Order: sequence, then C-alpha cells, then structure tokens
Amino acid sequence: MYRLFYIGLLAVAVLLAVPFSDAGAQQTGKVKSKHGAWSIICDTPAGASSEQCALMQNVIAEDRAEVGLSVVVLKTADKKAKILRVLAPLGVLLPNGLGLNVDGKDIGRAYFVRCLRDGCFAEVILEENLLATLKSGGTATFIVFQSPEEGIGIPVDLTGFGEGYDNLP
Repeated sequence: MYRLFYIGLLAVAVLLAVPFSDAGAQQTGKVKSKHGAWSIICDTPAGASSEQCALMQNVIAEDRAEVGLSVVVLKTADKKAKILRVLAPLGVLLPNGLGLNVDGKDIGRAYFVRCLRDGCFAEVILEENLLATLKSGGTATFIVFQSPEEGIGIPVDLTGFGEGYDNLP
C-alpha cells in the first residue's frame, strides 16, 4: 500500500510540473475535494505563480497487488487542452501501450511517452468524445501488458468523474 501511495505522490509531482528528486516524495499537494472515487489534488509548483490542480484516482489490480495505476486528468495552464495521463508500473510491455475500455466497449490505446524510476506514463489529449464517455460510464478498464499475450485489466471506478471534472479549476 505504501508503494501505491508513493506512486500517487510521484504522479502528482510529475503531472503538476513540480521538479522531482528523491526528496520529491515529501511534496504532497493538497486534496481540495472528493467526488466519488476521484479526488481533486492541487499544488503550486516551484516557479509557478498559481496553483495547479488535477483530478486523480489510484487503483490496484484486484488479482495482482503489485500492479497499480495512477489515473490523472488535468487542464493545461492555458486551459486550451485537457490531458489524461496514466502512470503504470515498471515492467509493462511498452510497445503494446495502455488499452482502455469503458463499460466493456473498446476505446483504443495510448502509448507510453516516458518512464521514470517508479513507472511509465501514457498520455492522450482528452477530446470531447472520450470525455463524454468517461463522464457517462460506470467503469473504465485500463489494460497493461506484461507480454504480447498477457493483458492485465485494471478497473477504475468512474463514479464522481463527471462531477470532479466539472469542478476542476
């Protein structure tokens, strides 16, 4: 459980553009509000003039305690784009990317863009169709691969996603 908490802190530090080092785990951000399974977490990154916030949920695979994800939604500083970023554990098969389905419907894949010491990030622009699907859905399942044939589905509760997104500054 501590590892998942650490991954969540890492995700917040990186996703909110806070410089990360070994001391970065001490920078926690503040939970501004909770919306179902989601939390809005805010922090003021070093050098930034204003607070930045993200909608976030940490999850662990039901059958594999060592496989967890941090799912984060944020708006760019200029408010022109919305981003969905997912931090997956090291050891995932990078070329296969991160699969997503919502309520059993295949949505597609996002490709990993970078890996850090404790995980790898997949990122997509959160376009209106995907946003609407996530807002109206019940469960999103993110799929990581440990081999080309072995996908691990990790369910993410979408309860409160729409409300949380609508309250995201």
